[in-house]
Amino acid sequence: MARGFLDRSHSIAPANWSRWLVPPAALSVHLAIGQVYAWSVFKPPLEEALGLSGTESALPFQLGIVMLGLSAAFGGTLVERNGPRWAMFVSMTCFCSGFLVSALGVAASQYWLVVLGYGVIGGIGLGIGYISPVSTLIKWFPDRPGMATGIAIMGFGGGALIASPWSSQMLESFGETTGGIATAFLVHGLVYLVFMSMGVLLVRVPADGWKPAGWKPGNGGTGKMITTAHVSARNAIRTPQFWLLWVILCFNVTAGIGILEKASPMITEFFRETSTPVGAASAAGFVGLLSLTNMLGRFVWSSTSDIVGRKNIYRLYLGVGAVLYLVIALTTNTSKLVFVLCAMVILSFYGGGFATVPAYLKDLFGTYQVGAIHGRLLTAWSAAGVLGPLIVNAIADSQEAAGKQGPALYSTSLFIMMGLLIVGFIANELVRPVDPKFHEPSAEQAVASEKEAR
Repeated sequence: MARGFLDRSHSIAPANWSRWLVPPAALSVHLAIGQVYAWSVFKPPLEEALGLSGTESALPFQLGIVMLGLSAAFGGTLVERNGPRWAMFVSMTCFCSGFLVSALGVAASQYWLVVLGYGVIGGIGLGIGYISPVSTLIKWFPDRPGMATGIAIMGFGGGALIASPWSSQMLESFGETTGGIATAFLVHGLVYLVFMSMGVLLVRVPADGWKPAGWKPGNGGTGKMITTAHVSARNAIRTPQFWLLWVILCFNVTAGIGILEKASPMITEFFRETSTPVGAASAAGFVGLLSLTNMLGRFVWSSTSDIVGRKNIYRLYLGVGAVLYLVIALTTNTSKLVFVLCAMVILSFYGGGFATVPAYLKDLFGTYQVGAIHGRLLTAWSAAGVLGPLIVNAIADSQEAAGKQGPALYSTSLFIMMGLLIVGFIANELVRPVDPKFHEPSAEQAVASEKEAR
């Protein structure tokens, strides 16, 4: 009976179903799994309670991001086949179970269970949950795919804005001992279970052939870049367009995450020797501001792409982003306002890149298996999650060892990020419509082929 409820055929929307109920269903999942960006709240208490190093306490988060990319890549086809309700249920089960296993691990002082629970089991929930609503939203909003996916993916970027103060308050109430941390994990698992179940119950898929009133395929700001054909996930990875988008996403994310991961120490060290140094509270406020622009950029820029086109919006992300990195590198610490504004816009492009790429994929490959294609493309995120922090941290460490300080710790990294964005810009310019040889046969072609076979 449960399998029947989760089956795709049992989630087809009735004729009078409002498509505007689907974004809240997607948000219920993305706001929950976006908690991963608030993992740093648990790092100091875990280090103190279990005697961990900073590297050890980061392991669940790092493994969770790796598993996000891998589970999205390998589970994308299953998500397409079984439908969004099944995918959201799997995500809910894995993500919430990960917290419960982690609670047991902390209570028993067995950190390997936290790594297994949050990193591996919860990480699978992250990946499946991240891609679960994408193709469904695109099918409900073929007229505004950028806006639709932007709403959901905005939730992932904003999840930490809810989870961070909530988690901090729980640790303050329960205590930062093993018992208090375990209780906080337990509450997370149970509350998110209830919250994510709303998405499982609410999500629907449109009936075959459904279209918004008055909409015709091909409408939109990208003109000839929008296809009315379809490409399978298997064929998509054989096209140059897929790998060009892989490079575009990887380098755009690398440039953004390089600032995001190091934001607090970066602004502190940039202005340490100036007449207006940045204190710990101001640095924390800067991090919060970047998180806000990251979240808003996912909705604002992806919605704008429905008007100006996907290729043009990535010209903005990559071209203007490179210029902003150059401005930071050249002005160094002469203006705090310039530094903060440039970082905010770069982070809005970082978030916008995530939210716009599903619509870009839809334009190029159609809606047939866009969720599975998106899952495979997210391996670019896994690569960028390693590449961005590695570039910034390794260069800063080497510069510090050489006796340098302030902006000099980051100047080389800034120019590298600028170079990566320029490469991404060139890759975007090379994107063309997919060769028809990769298209799935239309119904008419299939009938004709069958007649020829006879």
